Amino acid sequence: MPRLRVRVLVVLVVLSGFLTVAGLPPATAATPALPPDSLWFDGAPLTVQGGRFTDGQGREIVLRGYNVSGETKLEENSGLPFASVADAQKSATALRALGGANTVRFLLSWAHAEPVRGQVDTGYLAAVTEQLRAFLDAGIRVFPDFHQDLYSRHLFNGGSWYTGDGAPKWAVDAGSYPAESCGVCLFWGQNITQNAAVQKAQYDFWHNAYGLQDAFLATAGSAMAYLRQHLSGPEFADIAGVDPYNEPYAGGYDSGQTSRTWEKDLLWPFYEKFRARMDAAGWQDKPAFVEPNLFWNANISTQKQEGGLLDADSLGPRYVFNTHFYDQKAISGVLMWGKAADGQYASDFATVRDRAASAGTAAVVSEFGHPLSGTVSDKAPTVLKAMYQALDSRLPGSGWWSNPSASGPVLSGTQWQWDLYSGRHHELMNGNPAKVLTSGDAWNGEDLSAAELDGSGNVTLRQDARLLDRLYPSATAGTTLAFTYEDRSRDGSTTLTWNPVPNALPNVARLVGSGRYGLLVWRSGDGTAPTELHLPASFLTASTTVVSDLGTAYGPPAYTGAGTPVAVAPEPGGTGSRRLLLTDPDSGVPHFALVTDGATAPPAELLTAARSELAAWLAAHF
Repeated sequence: MPRLRVRVLVVLVVLSGFLTVAGLPPATAATPALPPDSLWFDGAPLTVQGGRFTDGQGREIVLRGYNVSGETKLEENSGLPFASVADAQKSATALRALGGANTVRFLLSWAHAEPVRGQVDTGYLAAVTEQLRAFLDAGIRVFPDFHQDLYSRHLFNGGSWYTGDGAPKWAVDAGSYPAESCGVCLFWGQNITQNAAVQKAQYDFWHNAYGLQDAFLATAGSAMAYLRQHLSGPEFADIAGVDPYNEPYAGGYDSGQTSRTWEKDLLWPFYEKFRARMDAAGWQDKPAFVEPNLFWNANISTQKQEGGLLDADSLGPRYVFNTHFYDQKAISGVLMWGKAADGQYASDFATVRDRAASAGTAAVVSEFGHPLSGTVSDKAPTVLKAMYQALDSRLPGSGWWSNPSASGPVLSGTQWQWDLYSGRHHELMNGNPAKVLTSGDAWNGEDLSAAELDGSGNVTLRQDARLLDRLYPSATAGTTLAFTYEDRSRDGSTTLTWNPVPNALPNVARLVGSGRYGLLVWRSGDGTAPTELHLPASFLTASTTVVSDLGTAYGPPAYTGAGTPVAVAPEPGGTGSRRLLLTDPDSGVPHFALVTDGATAPPAELLTAARSELAAWLAAHF
């Protein structure tokens, strides 16, 4: 077959200097930027088409952000992520400005939504709505998550080593559960399979004993209806969907039942019932972010169980394949020696892509992360880099340049977690005033928050900003063909470089130097809205280099309309974050792109030479 002629857009980000442009008007000639709300379609509802998230202009959307937050699992703020709306607003601004987020998974509590059986607490739902609105106002998409871990805190006594969250007290009182005990458990997650009380309660929920599942579905439906009624039309448009149930697990299998048949016989029918509640509540145009059995993709062989909703009908556009991934080997401290490396999770995340594709829908990794304190925290910089690398591409860096067409779609993901109160909690564990938890996440010894407050009450990052605030294609006008990002994040004093520019591209390598870079390849679509890449805060507009078939620029101008092929504009929400805009004039044509902060005031001849090298590279591989 004849090769497609590919035009490659190269976005090379450089952090200081002046404007030089080839094919674009000089910055001094640029007219003032239009207000961003008049330029695009940020309020367009999110849908699933062709197995990918899309907006109203047919652009392919990537959701990136954090879980907000594990505070919901605690009692100190009555099951809310924040103590006040002001704190929610502070968090939302920081998510944009520091964390590069365009999406949050927003935790909700069944226990607080229905503290008395059959009585929905509208006061709780009102507080949820106002806190959730803070993120919508910042231009951040939201998908609520009805969260549970170990079924309920009410299964645990005041002296227990562990706790849970999720179901209200009346739901626990309805059952006849043994005294909880995990035996010799080193990690809280072992309660899932070793604590008889947790197992029996989960089993009862999935079998609708005492009408528990019916009650949950009714409350979830009421909560969704409340949000639909109390959010404005534009606000509701930025609700991406909903996660019906966090980390489902059977508790115990019936005779002859397996993980796979449990998903088919009990989990999938639950999701169909939840889908019906969504439709009745006015969420019929939004997808359900459905999770398979918790252990379907565990990376410890003794935990791994067959599943992934294999026997559900094609999920299609009304469902999203939603999974979590934690490196249990790395967390164990004994099953993985040393650090994560280039391509560590390429296969794990490729499985997610493949399962979603076979189900005819989009995928999201709605939880991933690693402890930031304790005996295995030294692995966090490499583990998180490898996870973000696997979200960006299904290839390790060592193989990306030689086989870019196998890169695959860019995965959406929300890191666990963004807790404004990290290390500042005051949680009475299981209601015990003698066990006041303040450190970390204040929940079962975890410490995973990417953010915290400093002594002045300002939000600061606990991880390398190069790792968290990433360049990524947030909206692609057409279809992403390949993407990679070398963030040059640090592991202590060591710069992690897993994807160096090959020597066969000497001018590109010279332009990149020791700086960061990203490369995007996409095929243009039929719409008029531009392709957008989130620009990290450290990528200053005046020192951003763009090399593209659409034009090259060092310090691109402000966006003034569709006639500006390469430009920069604010992201929505007024938080100061920015996006790079790439406007192509065609449809069905591949384009190419690269991003770096390695050169200072690169000469025009270097930009031209780099563009020629990339064009030849694309022609050889696509």
